[in-house]
Amino acid sequence: MSVLPAILADVRHRLKEAQRAIPAVEVRRQAEESPDPVSFVAAVDRRGTSVIAEAKRASPSRGVLLDPYDPVELARAYKRGGARALSVLTERDHFAGSGADLQAVARETDLPVLRKDFLVDAYQCWEARAWGASAALLIVAVLEKGALADLHALLTELQVTPLVEVHTEAEAERALNAGVEVIGVNNRDLSTFRTDLSVTERVGAMLPEGVRVVSESGIASREDVLRVERVGASAVLVGEALVTAPDPVGCLAELTGTEETA
Repeated sequence: MSVLPAILADVRHRLKEAQRAIPAVEVRRQAEESPDPVSFVAAVDRRGTSVIAEAKRASPSRGVLLDPYDPVELARAYKRGGARALSVLTERDHFAGSGADLQAVARETDLPVLRKDFLVDAYQCWEARAWGASAALLIVAVLEKGALADLHALLTELQVTPLVEVHTEAEAERALNAGVEVIGVNNRDLSTFRTDLSVTERVGAMLPEGVRVVSESGIASREDVLRVERVGASAVLVGEALVTAPDPVGCLAELTGTEETA
């Protein structure tokens, strides 16, 4: 049974709580007064393997992944290992994340940071900018056509790169029709949480040149990285393999095919 409806119900519940605690006008003011974000696109456009390294405490499929969990220490390790961007889970009920996690990481690093969450409302876009995010995830499967276009336009206006996630060719068509320039192809089925790298191969084959492709989920080895790079992936987003690695610095160096950096 899909856990997605439960996740979305909890996300909307938390959104209402946040709106009661901090009015939208205040979050918007914070967003407008926050410093310009570091360029997410420039980070993933660099030559060689671009890894977006993810910090997350838990997942619906595996439960707690790391305890104790310190997203700032993870971010520092990821940078030493050669990550070019970071991703921080902020969804609370199913991934045990928080906005405070993202804010802490953004304060302590000069790498661009992606807000990884289920964004369904403009309020969350303003939050992302106010918290220091350089990019934010938009999932085609959970957004109607109008909402996808509106949130994409708002994030772009806020100078926060929209990473638009798709799982199928039909979703990729919707993203392209919305003018999306950075597409995340999620190899994880949101209904079953199973991963299959052939999703990137299949969907990536239909994407036009000029669209940046980020392969998400199921990347655990250098061979996996090379497999998705061969079909045009500009970057890979890696979470569980890094979070659960005894040596995340070494794991990143292996994924990128480089030696560990000081």
